[in-house]
Amino acid sequence: MKQFHVTSEFFDIFPKAHIYTLHLKHFEQPSHEAFKQEMADLLEEASLKAHQHVPLDPLSKNAAVAVWRDAYKQFKSKKGARASIEALLKRIKKGHIFTPILPIVDIYNSISLEYGVPVGVADIDQLVGDVSLGVAKGGESFRPLGETKDDPALPGEVCYYDDAGAICRNFIWREAQRTMMTEDSHCAILIIEAVYPSQYAVSEAAQKALAERLEKYLNVIPELHVLTKDCPSIPIP
Repeated sequence: MKQFHVTSEFFDIFPKAHIYTLHLKHFEQPSHEAFKQEMADLLEEASLKAHQHVPLDPLSKNAAVAVWRDAYKQFKSKKGARASIEALLKRIKKGHIFTPILPIVDIYNSISLEYGVPVGVADIDQLVGDVSLGVAKGGESFRPLGETKDDPALPGEVCYYDDAGAICRNFIWREAQRTMMTEDSHCAILIIEAVYPSQYAVSEAAQKALAERLEKYLNVIPELHVLTKDCPSIPIP
């Protein structure tokens, strides 16, 4: 059985971090038109709620963004890298309308928007060996979603990786094409991070809401875990 492990090097930087996970097994992703409309409605509602997270200008003054800007200062990151929630909220400020992509992606994007937290996902069947959240040695293979060239991790970056390379760099910034969700994906691990105690409550609430939404729309009951410095490893079923 595969393991998900948060390394001591990561906890040296963020000793109070909590990593919230959800494991999904053997689910199906509906594709009929009525369901697509349901996902569109879900994203529209979440987008309206997302405005509560960005009342201030510039974007960096808002707490949901500022907390991640601070976290990224604690380690070496790729120039211009920002937490995924910042990119989503920037689009909200510009009036972007989110349209359905893939059911599981639409569902976790709705949670990310509504709660103002980054949410990441990986196809468990595409993982090679165990998965770790740690500090990159540098050179770990990584092809970002939608790109055609490899963009290896930098030494000192916080990233998720397995035996084949990086899965997601700079916390949840860019996900790897290798482990992305597709219509053929049936097992997944989803991740919500809290690097500071001030984030615990909202991240835990987002994890529970995500579990409820996945059960409602995909008819699957996720297995929930929280990784901490005192409990840094869990099995991935």
